[in-house]
Amino acid sequence: MTAAVGPGAAADPGPAGPAVWWLAARPKTLPAAAVPVLVGSAAAAGLGGFRPEVALVCLVFALLVQIGTNYANDLGDHLRGADRAGREGPQRAVASGWIAPQTMATATGVVFGLALVAGLPLVVLRGWEMLPVGLVSILCGAAYTLGPYPLAYKGLGDVFVVLFFGVVAVAGTAYAHLGVVAPETVLLGLGVGFMANNLLVVNNLRDARTDREAGKRTLVVRFGRKTGLGLYGIGLAVALAVPLAAWLRSGGGWWLGPMAAVVAGGGLGWRLARATTGGDYNRILGQTAGLLLIYGLLLALASGLSFAGFLVR
Repeated sequence: MTAAVGPGAAADPGPAGPAVWWLAARPKTLPAAAVPVLVGSAAAAGLGGFRPEVALVCLVFALLVQIGTNYANDLGDHLRGADRAGREGPQRAVASGWIAPQTMATATGVVFGLALVAGLPLVVLRGWEMLPVGLVSILCGAAYTLGPYPLAYKGLGDVFVVLFFGVVAVAGTAYAHLGVVAPETVLLGLGVGFMANNLLVVNNLRDARTDREAGKRTLVVRFGRKTGLGLYGIGLAVALAVPLAAWLRSGGGWWLGPMAAVVAGGGLGWRLARATTGGDYNRILGQTAGLLLIYGLLLALASGLSFAGFLVR
């Protein structure tokens, strides 16, 4: 689908066809959708309630919500002027003229609609209580940068990520398997959510100048660069504390894996503090996404193999 090039768009026509939609989906952020489902499903397996069809439905739903949120963000930031010339992050599809605003709006609605349809089997499998969880997740994804109260512009983006890409996603996935809210999965969700939020922190540090000019009042814009660096450190600390608590409680050696991943990735905070260019931030963003994926895989492995000893005995 070819977009009409709007005012201020780059002279380079950019990618075309499926490639432009894939770039707009921001593939580096997709681990933030997949990891919570993986951890929640593994935790359910450790507690004896894994259902493969539930895992598949949760994964498809989560990925579609993430992509829909990214499309909405691409559109919302363009309409509010955050993706203006001089921004140091990757080019955005609407601001670059690769996709027309109305086309992106339509695509956003279609993707969120597909997410709703994809999640309906969970209502059949588990019950009507799954429906409001899915609807709120979709509405908050759309409201991240669109609507009368855009969460990202009010400094609530970090809360949204920790809750919906951490606690709700992990505990909700496990609930879809088990039919009960296991306290263990809420704690795991905090670890995943704070690690996922570090992706947002890097973005906000990189884009602080243009966000400020556009009135996007992220926590970095409100309180400064040191706050952003502190948030990144808190994210690593919480991600470390969760498997540490599990290890101290159960003595299961599998929890050492995610702990080691966080320790090994601790140097990213040092690099972030010294980042000065968009290229620096973008490299750290990719490395943070990689750390989230490795951490999630190891946390899922530990949950599946050691959960019988964590908070349940």
